[in-house]
Amino acid sequence: MENLIVLHQRNNPYLFLIIVLVCLISCYKVERDCINFHTGEFEFSSIVNGTLKTSYFKRTEKLEIETYEGKIDSASIRWVNDCECILTKLNPVSNQDKRPVQIKILSTTADTYVFEYSMVGKADNKQRGTIKKVN
Repeated sequence: MENLIVLHQRNNPYLFLIIVLVCLISCYKVERDCINFHTGEFEFSSIVNGTLKTSYFKRTEKLEIETYEGKIDSASIRWVNDCECILTKLNPVSNQDKRPVQIKILSTTADTYVFEYSMVGKADNKQRGTIKKVN
């Protein structure tokens, strides 16, 4: 520590601050308690054409059942690892519905998670969102 204080006194005062910040940032770890979100009841809100829309879904070990604007849709869910899964609609209506969706949980809190998702094979079109566990 004495060496850092001497470094601070002799050189640029910002160098000392940068070294301290790097030390603090390197200790930061993103929490990813993904198993807590494998099952339960959830809600997801997003803005669609300027209007806030909310989707509700229930997730079991093998299924995800979603209710959106009064319509119910279901998908099989397969966990690739603790924080990544693949959703495949059970009754696809269009070719786009036939494509599985890959989901990766990026960070978690006690009742929410931030995730990234895209169609399988379309990694260049990833989107992000936050889901809240309601039960």
